[in-house]
Amino acid sequence: MLSTLVTFRIAADPPPRLDKALSRDVPEDAALSRTRLARLIAEGAVSVNGTPVTDPKSRISEGDSIAITVPQAQDTHIAAESIPLDIVFEDDDLIVIDKPAGMVVHPAPGSPGGTLVNALLHHCGDTLSGVGGMKRPGIVHRIDKDTSGLLVVAKSDRAHHGLAAQFEDHSVERYYRAVVYGVPDAADPRLRGLRGVSFETGNIIKITSGLARHRTDRQKQAVTFEGGRHAVTRARVVDTFGQPPVAALMECWLETGRTHQIRVHMAHAGHGLVGDPVYGGRRKLPLRALSEAGLKAARDFPRQALHAAVLGFVHPVSGEALEFEAPLPDDMTALIDALRATPSRTDA
Repeated sequence: MLSTLVTFRIAADPPPRLDKALSRDVPEDAALSRTRLARLIAEGAVSVNGTPVTDPKSRISEGDSIAITVPQAQDTHIAAESIPLDIVFEDDDLIVIDKPAGMVVHPAPGSPGGTLVNALLHHCGDTLSGVGGMKRPGIVHRIDKDTSGLLVVAKSDRAHHGLAAQFEDHSVERYYRAVVYGVPDAADPRLRGLRGVSFETGNIIKITSGLARHRTDRQKQAVTFEGGRHAVTRARVVDTFGQPPVAALMECWLETGRTHQIRVHMAHAGHGLVGDPVYGGRRKLPLRALSEAGLKAARDFPRQALHAAVLGFVHPVSGEALEFEAPLPDDMTALIDALRATPSRTDA
């Protein structure tokens, strides 16, 4: 197998452990993440002063000579498929996609093909420099199959490492648009008394809880206040629909990014997403509040009305601050137009 030899010396005042020292001092152009370095150590591909070392906790000193044998990235077993992509941005290190509703991000037992990863393997081809030793795109975050909108994917190991760090420290900017049942209001005593719900200036609803797998349905997430993964969602009303208002367009943003987070949190607040088959339910809206077209559009909307609209992050290689915005897809635009329609006398 072809390989590349990366050589360097440990700089002054190194961390005492080999893995931490390598992570600090490995040349940037080697594009080796901490995870990749750990794997190379375990595989015996790292030598210190000419001796292979496989213990990541090995002691290291200033001036030690390091040699890392990096195998050429291997082809992945996942098939490349010619599937159209809406590409918002692309360079040598990453690609930003506006994902359509209905597309799964990564192959899984129930969805072995037709995924975003299959499409990216075809589109990127030989431009993938390797993530974790494999020629594959680096998925650092996901959105649900039936959620539309923006995703950033790494094409190189260095981009994968840098993007993953930003998602881990919650510095990535992510704003979503959602159509929900009802209109959250700071004056609502029900919401004021609901555990985990508070309001900030500007009628911004803040939902804080743990999220964990549902006790009886393992495909669902559930709000918990004993354990689970810490989750914080904020949202504000952008528009309301109905006379009186019975639904709202919300702007939601994430402090954390957990599975189904917005869907679960809005349902917990009593404002589940229109069309959500898992958490939103199929609520019966008041007949006189909306036009017949609006009632039908809400009743028949085939997916959760959720769109990842804004994505902002620092480019992990160039350091440039990037922000992208994706317009609402046609189905959500049509839903909102129908909800805005004024009830006629016949409807009433």
